[in-house]
Amino acid sequence: MLGGFLNFGIYGIVLMALALVHFARKRPDTYWLYIILFLGPLGALVYLVVEALPELSDPGAFKGFQRRSRMRELEMEILNNPSAGNYEELGLLYIDSGKWQKAREAFDKSISSRTDSPDPFYRRGIAEVELGDFAAAVPDLERAVAADPKYDFHRAKGLLAYAYAKTGQTEKANAMFEEVTRISTLTETQYHYAEFLNEQGRSAEAREWAQRILQKRATMPGFQRRRDRPWFWRTRTLLSKIRN
Repeated sequence: MLGGFLNFGIYGIVLMALALVHFARKRPDTYWLYIILFLGPLGALVYLVVEALPELSDPGAFKGFQRRSRMRELEMEILNNPSAGNYEELGLLYIDSGKWQKAREAFDKSISSRTDSPDPFYRRGIAEVELGDFAAAVPDLERAVAADPKYDFHRAKGLLAYAYAKTGQTEKANAMFEEVTRISTLTETQYHYAEFLNEQGRSAEAREWAQRILQKRATMPGFQRRRDRPWFWRTRTLLSKIRN
């Protein structure tokens, strides 16, 4: 590895720093960490070419810059025009940026007694789930599912099953998980179901679902596989905890 540093100079340090930061954020397969550490700058370069470079071709790869710019515009615009539409758009941008508390507050302000669209309730429910406030998420997600059982390609129903599980409504959670996993292939929903099964002591079923998630990774398009990395990482962790 020392020879690699000498050949790459300061660029080798930069390459390794970039590769390690990317690895920490994206959590790809663990073997990449060993390649980066043991092969040094050369390993870091290979990692960035194979794992990071393809992300530039992903749909929405450069939307982050536009999102931050639009977010700043709306934050200023709301000072003069605090309309429900502006707050709803801002809430969506906060969700895309992972700013869950701000998203929740924006949807609180966008929702009024005249709001008849289920979408702001659904989006607020997502933020509440991410914040761990499952009791608040349940009625918001129920509203979306009641409006359309297929809402957001069945993700609303999957999140509602998860919220039921986290609020001790085991029978409702089990029934809804069984229903939604028959029609949805969303990795998030499948992971939550495997987690629920394990918590209920149904180890064999939990292991089967966890293995199913990891097996489907090989057949996914590249961009989808990269987006589902956090769920694969969690699944491997869950699988290691499931009792035989």
